[in-house]
Amino acid sequence: MRSLPIASALGAAFLFGASTPAAKTLAGEMHPVLLAGLLYAGSGLGLGTWLLLRKEKVALQRADLGWLAGAVLAGGVIGPVLLMAGLASTSAANASLLLNLEGVFTALLAWFVFRENFDRRIAIGMALIVAGGALLAFEPGALQVGYLGALAVAGACFAWAVDNNLTRRISAGDATVIAAIKGLAAGGVNLSIAAAVGASWPGVAKATAAASIGLLGYGVSLVLFVVALRNLGAARTGAYFSTAPFVGVALALLALGEAPGMLFWPAAALMLAGVWLHLTERHEHEHLHEPMEHEHSHVHDKHHGHSHDFAWNGKEPHAHPHRHARLVHRHPHYPDLHHRHH
Repeated sequence: MRSLPIASALGAAFLFGASTPAAKTLAGEMHPVLLAGLLYAGSGLGLGTWLLLRKEKVALQRADLGWLAGAVLAGGVIGPVLLMAGLASTSAANASLLLNLEGVFTALLAWFVFRENFDRRIAIGMALIVAGGALLAFEPGALQVGYLGALAVAGACFAWAVDNNLTRRISAGDATVIAAIKGLAAGGVNLSIAAAVGASWPGVAKATAAASIGLLGYGVSLVLFVVALRNLGAARTGAYFSTAPFVGVALALLALGEAPGMLFWPAAALMLAGVWLHLTERHEHEHLHEPMEHEHSHVHDKHHGHSHDFAWNGKEPHAHPHRHARLVHRHPHYPDLHHRHH
């Protein structure tokens, strides 16, 4: 079971990483706010259609709505607009590597604002990722049009880091519902802004292409990301997600013909080393589970030994309100829904 959330995080990284060079092909042809709106609208409409066809859902609680609204504003409105603006004035390869900052900002907020636990190995891994991003900034000609493009991408990373930590608070809910709501809300807001500023419509073919990129790179990717948040916590999910830029860079080099500079490979090596430290982490100690009651999709493992007060057909995973008794034990774990101790 430990490998499933990691696979979810890496799958999210692959899809999002591939979306960066794909969106780059459209970034210079339409207004950045319009492009962001089409990306998220494609995500929301596609996932919304899937929800209509799917039966089982885990409802969001009323207390979750404030966190969801903040996540939509930061990650669905501010972040995409800044990224599209940055892509219009910097290369897809460099923008992809700069996206590693999202994992760093996510971890810093998780550790020092939301009090998620971490150790020396995790901190060193993040330091290596930061060092790789800093080295890239010294690449000759990397910022041909000045620092505005890079700052815009960094701003998008910070907005998504806020989004990640807010979404972590509601990650027990249905991941597809969360992603669909964020896509529809962010898409609607960005398209409205684009219409207000007079952005010209790109045509059916390009609009469909943008929506398709958004469905996979923003929609399906976000569903997998929320599943990882639920099981790994924000900082570690952000670290696994830091592999996304390497997918984007590889595609930018192969498909767009962008040639890497002298400092590109040392920067990539530093970032890969940092991600490796996270991938090989083992966190184990005796810990206490306080009694709690919540609802999320689960299987009957060591933390879910409860009985049912309704007719159960034996299907797993399943979702229903359930209560956890007080428990003290020891095993390898991540800061998931049941291990958010200091």
